[in-house]
Amino acid sequence: MARLRVTWTKSTIGFSKRQRATIKALGLHRLNQSVEVPDNPSMRGMISQIEHLVRVEKVEDSGSNDN
Repeated sequence: MARLRVTWTKSTIGFSKRQRATIKALGLHRLNQSVEVPDNPSMRGMISQIEHLVRVEKVEDSGSNDN
């Protein structure tokens, strides 16, 4: 499954509480922190609401299946 790396790049000061809550819901706690999230429609929707505050990169799968 594809994953996205989301990096928080801009402060939420001056932005709405809803946008601050979205940053928190993604698991981001401080500026320049990165988290990897699954690439699905719900995450894409959250990211689109705060795209001016974050940087998004597609992460390649390692492809290590032990089955």
